[in-house]
Amino acid sequence: MMLLIRRTEEKIGELYPEQEMKCAVHLSIGEEASAVGVCAALRGDDVIYSTHRCHAHYLAKGGNLKRMVAELYGKAAGCCRGKGGSMHLADPEVGMMGSSAIVAGSIPLAVGSALAFSMKGNDRVAVALFGDGGAEQGSFTECLSFASLKSLPVIFVCENNLYATHTHISARQSKDNIHQRGEPYGVPGTQIDGNDVLAVYEAAFQAVERCRLGKGPSLLECRTYRWRGHVGPDYDYDLGYRSKQELEEWMRRCPILTYERSLVSAGICSQSDLDLIREEVDEEVARAVTFAKSSPEPEMDELLQDVY
Repeated sequence: MMLLIRRTEEKIGELYPEQEMKCAVHLSIGEEASAVGVCAALRGDDVIYSTHRCHAHYLAKGGNLKRMVAELYGKAAGCCRGKGGSMHLADPEVGMMGSSAIVAGSIPLAVGSALAFSMKGNDRVAVALFGDGGAEQGSFTECLSFASLKSLPVIFVCENNLYATHTHISARQSKDNIHQRGEPYGVPGTQIDGNDVLAVYEAAFQAVERCRLGKGPSLLECRTYRWRGHVGPDYDYDLGYRSKQELEEWMRRCPILTYERSLVSAGICSQSDLDLIREEVDEEVARAVTFAKSSPEPEMDELLQDVY
């Protein structure tokens, strides 16, 4: 799944200059382990709420690749019938309840779902995915407090890639301690290497179990890094807010290569097995692009349907 996400987003970056995708794209290349590790710990009927950087979350939760790429092309076959674009992927059938460009908008929505699950007495879990910039919104602390008060089955997952658009966390916060911000409300927090998919899965699995046992919310801070710019496919170290050296240091910590090396080292698979998987993934991505480009545009009479 990490490789599928990576190759899909690399293809999006390759095709974006053709100007056929009319929406802005926010790529999470380099951050794949956090999305996959968290979603692998969830059941199909659990739900997630995402952000403007949502491709990885959608795919990891079971979203359809063809429908996602079609959505970016604004086609009727898209998961939102071409009206949402890259930043607003949704597919309730797989538990991807929505994604929004409103910073921290995912947090109260996930808490709302968790409240509904609690009131209905079932054991489903809701997850709020957000960035480090989202942890600076008032709704974050308000939701930590309320979720703890009600012992709600919700997991707050901060994908801390160190930058809120172009501003480093050290220029925004006196303390780099997002995982500790639930402590005043009794919400346990854990900081994880967000590039280690197994570490993320283990932490998410424990948080999910805590939810299902009725013990309330958890906060996970996944330390990771986006390789491409805040928006668009370019590497943006030339803008001056981060250095090429810093980018290259994180690229050496690639979550996919690290995991592949561990698989080969443990004798679980060979390099030729990995090469075959890579070929199959590339073929799947190519089929999705062909499907999207050849799909029809939405009809004019659909223009105002499903728009609120």
